[in-house]
Amino acid sequence: MSRKPIQHKKNPAAVALSKLGASKGGKARAKKLSAAVRSRIARRAANARWKND
Repeated sequence: MSRKPIQHKKNPAAVALSKLGASKGGKARAKKLSAAVRSRIARRAANARWKND
């Protein structure tokens, strides 16, 4: 017997607020961080992405 997943309706106001914050988030965070910290974060991300096994 298979069950259908419950469909939850999203609150349109919450969706709009989320999109607003998401559009600003990365730019605001990058502006707050120093160049050295941004570089360290980028280096760790690149290492994780290209790590061999």
